[in-house]
Amino acid sequence: MKVEQAATQLEALGNSTRLQVYRTLVRAGDAGLPVGRLQDKLGIAASTLSHHLHRLILTGLVTQERQATTLICRANYPAMNSLVGFLVDECCVDGPCALNQGEAAPAERS
Repeated sequence: MKVEQAATQLEALGNSTRLQVYRTLVRAGDAGLPVGRLQDKLGIAASTLSHHLHRLILTGLVTQERQATTLICRANYPAMNSLVGFLVDECCVDGPCALNQGEAAPAERS
C-alpha cells in the first residue's frame, strides 16, 4: 500500500460518523447491511448516511451491491487488512519494541 492511499483512508476514518458507519459494517460481517438497516442502527438522516458512505466507497473501504430494490453495504475486508498491515508491518524495525521485550500490549493489560 502506498502512503497516499493509507492517508486517504485514514482521513476518511478520521470523521466520527464515518468511523461509526465503518465499524458497524465491519461488525456486520460478509453479509453486510441494507442501507435502511444501517441508517436505523446509527440513527442518522439518509442524506447524511449517503454522504458518509460515498466517501468510504471512494476510498475503497466499503462496497455496495444492489439486490433487487435493496442496496447492501459491506466493509471491504481486504482493504481493511491492507490498511492495518500498512500500519503495523514495520513496527519497531528501527528500534527496540516494548512488545518484543515481554511488555503486554495495551489491549492485553488488565
